Amino acid sequence: MNGEMAWDRARWLWLLALVGGISFFVAVFLRLDGPAIWVWKTTGVAFLSAWAAANARNRDGWMIAAALGFGALGDFLLDAVGMMPGAAAFAVGHLIAITLYLGNRRTPMTGSQKLLATTVVPLALVIAWGLAKNAEAGLMGAAVGYTAIVAAMAATAWASRFPRYRTGIGAMLFLASDLFIFAGEGGALSKDITLWLVWPLYFAGQALIAWGVVSTLAQEARA
Repeated sequence: MNGEMAWDRARWLWLLALVGGISFFVAVFLRLDGPAIWVWKTTGVAFLSAWAAANARNRDGWMIAAALGFGALGDFLLDAVGMMPGAAAFAVGHLIAITLYLGNRRTPMTGSQKLLATTVVPLALVIAWGLAKNAEAGLMGAAVGYTAIVAAMAATAWASRFPRYRTGIGAMLFLASDLFIFAGEGGALSKDITLWLVWPLYFAGQALIAWGVVSTLAQEARA
């Protein structure tokens, strides 16, 4: 990783992102709350966004920085305001990311790659409905609608030219983290179980997405 990331600017922001994101699991485990905790929660992805901005050389670079920035805003709003405002911020970030990935489609794609990209959205919708079907009607509808956007982001990330074993897998981990949220909210899994899964999957996903996109764009600009 060190050799591959020798190109990057402001690596201290990347390291701060890892410290912020990994350390926040302590707050998750201890179930801490309050304004200082909400800010702590944003540090991981906020520093990823700042790192992406520091390395941005073109429109695509600024787009991934913006997508991550809306993710950090969503992290804050989920706890400080509520689920719907937080989900709205995340949705904006996902739409920016989808636009980025569609503009960087992989060609050609193998049959298995096409199959995964085309089945992610319907499969995720079925899973989300199954997990949230026992929740109140409004929450179930929001869960399915939001899942469609996240799954579209994951599918387009997988079909993009960015490294699948970083950006592609990162987007799938992001989707999985949201499905575990719905599993906890809908009662399909105990929140004592989802507690151990949601944040690690989410932050690992965001870090892998950022690493894959930013490194690819920056290396191309440097060549």
